[in-house]
Amino acid sequence: MGNKGFFRAFLPILLIFLIATFLLILGRDVISVWQVDTDILIGSNLILFIATAVSFYFYIQALLNNKVHAFLRYIYGGMFLKMMICLFSAFIYILSAGKAVNKGAIIGSMILYFLYTFVEIAVLMKLSKQNKNA
Repeated sequence: MGNKGFFRAFLPILLIFLIATFLLILGRDVISVWQVDTDILIGSNLILFIATAVSFYFYIQALLNNKVHAFLRYIYGGMFLKMMICLFSAFIYILSAGKAVNKGAIIGSMILYFLYTFVEIAVLMKLSKQNKNA
């Protein structure tokens, strides 16, 4: 899979990022009624996009590799890296916000995490069916 194939497979994740960012910026007033900090949601959307992009790259490398140990190394590496990026980001936010942690933004970030993960898995399952090595 070349760069063009990778980008085509990654397009649904990019669309989620763009649509979510667009909706968060346009819906600031509506979301703030629920006392949710949209700046935190936009930041978490960006962090989740980056984490998903990195883990997606690892997963694609796993699909392209026909050696079992390399496949597992890429899969576990991608999952671990995504988890650590999200954990580190949440830890920094919680430490910096102190008692002013916005619980609505944390819940919104979790929803975004599940959305990114669901789409990432759906794309990878489709690619694994097309790949002869998987």
